[in-house]
Amino acid sequence: MLVDTHAHIYLDRFDDDRDAMLQRARDAGVETIVMPAIDVPSIEQAVALCEQYEGLYAMAALHPSETDDATAADFEAVRAWCDDPHVVAVGESGLDYYWDRSFDEKQQTFFRRHIRLAIETNLPLIIHNREATDDVLRILEVEKQATAHPERLRGILHCFVDPPEVAAQARALGFMVGLGGILTFKNSDVDEHVRAIPMEQIVVETDAPYLAPEPNRGTRNEPAYVRHVAETLARVKDLPIAEVERITTENARRMYGLE
Repeated sequence: MLVDTHAHIYLDRFDDDRDAMLQRARDAGVETIVMPAIDVPSIEQAVALCEQYEGLYAMAALHPSETDDATAADFEAVRAWCDDPHVVAVGESGLDYYWDRSFDEKQQTFFRRHIRLAIETNLPLIIHNREATDDVLRILEVEKQATAHPERLRGILHCFVDPPEVAAQARALGFMVGLGGILTFKNSDVDEHVRAIPMEQIVVETDAPYLAPEPNRGTRNEPAYVRHVAETLARVKDLPIAEVERITTENARRMYGLE
């Protein structure tokens, strides 16, 4: 059994074959899928799917790229959705310095709000980080020191590609790392980084429909393909695939509070 800890299967790219896609996931042993939000409508879409299908869970947050136009009302809507029983995490929030650096300060403001919301609600925080590692870790450390409940700060650094020393810093802050399709890419050095990261800190993900792993690279990603990530991880770690399944599933269940 595997858990896809990060998949946007509410997007319209799955509208034509969602039932079949979910059956392919089950056939591949993926019985649990957690859906990150990018804005308020996506939270509503994810929760609606949770009500329709078993094994699905939702998150609530504003993606950093969406914060340029975000309002206080948007964040209050996120806060309200955190009370929904289908919502198991605050995510995906964070910082993205790749596309547009004109609203860094606003991204950081909303990232801090999401960190505090995760602590307030005692939910894990799922972080999007693109070319912003130093600021992500710095802000997490500041917020952890400022809160009366530092033990509540925990989560996952989604789409992790950084060196093992960053993973060690993240672990000290209470964070696991999410490994996806990039681990399987022939031109990636993530496999070298992963050798030094303990299995107890690792979960697997697809980020569907993006970043499909080998041998499906260049196509629409979907949760069934998380098995390719797990198989690559097993080779990198020189472990039986069953052990990788067991450990990453236990890690995901523990982080998200899943039965």
